[in-house]
Amino acid sequence: MTDLKKQIFSISNAHEFEQASLAIFNHQAENCRIYKAYISHLRVNPKDIKSLDHIPYLPISFFKSHDILSSTASPEIVFSSSGTTGMIQSRHLVTDVSLYEQSFNSAFKRFYGDINNTCLLALLPSYLERDGSSLIYMVDALLKQSNHVDSGYFLHNHDELYHKLQKLQSANQKTILIGVTYALLDFIEKYKVDFPELIVMETGGMKGKRKEMVREELHECLQDGFGVNAIHSEYGMTELLSQAYSYGEGIFNCPPWMKVYLRDTNDPLSPSPNNKTGGINIIDLANINSCSFIATQDLGKLFSNGSFEVLGRFDNADIRGCNLLVN
Repeated sequence: MTDLKKQIFSISNAHEFEQASLAIFNHQAENCRIYKAYISHLRVNPKDIKSLDHIPYLPISFFKSHDILSSTASPEIVFSSSGTTGMIQSRHLVTDVSLYEQSFNSAFKRFYGDINNTCLLALLPSYLERDGSSLIYMVDALLKQSNHVDSGYFLHNHDELYHKLQKLQSANQKTILIGVTYALLDFIEKYKVDFPELIVMETGGMKGKRKEMVREELHECLQDGFGVNAIHSEYGMTELLSQAYSYGEGIFNCPPWMKVYLRDTNDPLSPSPNNKTGGINIIDLANINSCSFIATQDLGKLFSNGSFEVLGRFDNADIRGCNLLVN
């Protein structure tokens, strides 16, 4: 798989993506015990899979009940999802954390340029207050690379953040503020900023702290509070090793080694009939040592250029088909 690892981050066209995807599928169909069993329950013969359209997607909830591994190596790190008390957390056993590091470093540079020219501010209290966050792992690494004296984390010290934003604006410093949604809203309730050059990136989720808001209303509030024309977003999850980014209006783009496809909401094993709206399936080739083909619990809209919009989540916690495996 060493050659495939090198190929993943050099993909430049659809043909290369498909070839790498099929090679990784064949590897995981044989070496990931849970994925292999799931495919068998679907009565799919991996040798019959010759195109992306026919690759089965593993329901994401399996990460809550099973160790999803396609490698015999011991995990170097285990990422876990956040959740309210009593909820079962997803666990992603990562046997080669360098894949994650290469993925987020390459993607961030692709979308935002060199981090060492940027001041990075992180308002992520709910993530900092628990262990196992893949987002915190990424932000830790980006903060170290930033090398800017004012880069850093903020918990609830909003006064310090406010004065730092004023200082950075006066210095005409390129600045990114990445924050969990409810914490950004908490901040602008106390302080109003007029920093048009600031990149505000929300990571999504109220974490039970606030009432959920539709994206248009949320982004309007944040734009007004920070004095910016658009709100950026990051789309990632514990079960992935890649992220998609939005420059505004909730429209996300993937790096070349990650793609979104849609499934029929009434028949989760079939593609969306109009390929415009449906359940979000993700191919994340950086997940080479776990599972690269994941059926998420998100609903989305897909555009002709490959960008996508997240419309919401399925009402039921588990995607139909997950009960095929119980052991």
